[in-house]
Amino acid sequence: MITEAIDFRYLLIENYKKLKIKENELATIFVIDHLISQGNPFVTADLLSLKMSLDIKEIDTILATLITKGFFEYKTVGKQIVASLEPLKQKLYREFQIFLSKEEEEKTSKRISEELDNIYFNFEKLLNRSLSPVEISKIHEWVSYGYSDKLIIDALKEALSRGKKTLRSVDKILLSWSQRDDLENEGHTPLSSEWDKNLEETIRIAKIPWVKKSDD
Repeated sequence: MITEAIDFRYLLIENYKKLKIKENELATIFVIDHLISQGNPFVTADLLSLKMSLDIKEIDTILATLITKGFFEYKTVGKQIVASLEPLKQKLYREFQIFLSKEEEEKTSKRISEELDNIYFNFEKLLNRSLSPVEISKIHEWVSYGYSDKLIIDALKEALSRGKKTLRSVDKILLSWSQRDDLENEGHTPLSSEWDKNLEETIRIAKIPWVKKSDD
């Protein structure tokens, strides 16, 4: 997973406040991670106290709190009990995925907003009038279908060159261009494919000798 390639310590610094992790808990987590990475699978308060200035009882309380919050655990691997920060890492990876998802949504929303503004501006300029609510809704529909602002504006220009000034004409042009692109990219459209299939079946049926020839 891409999230697992991100340094969890970076994610921890970015998210520990959001996860309501206190600074003394944060320091303990970093030391736990350090000890595990150094080949100490079973991390205890006694072992942590050798690396930290906190009192052993305070460290013990912090470990219990981290377990309660679902950030730290002791689990059995084979016949050995080991310390693990995996629960915390999974929470941090999920937070990172949510962040990426929101960031992508914001970028998409901003791009769509800019495209719509561009379309509205050019349509009103080319048509020399304001757009109606129905027309604005239709433009939203085109953008949701994946048509780019440039393609939509070009379709309007094409319609105007034919003496057409309605969005219905623009819609037909967009549809015809889309079908043309399908033919260029795949060599057929669903309609033409079905036509070819029916034609092949008709030819096959026509070749069947329905009337049995009599023996001479």
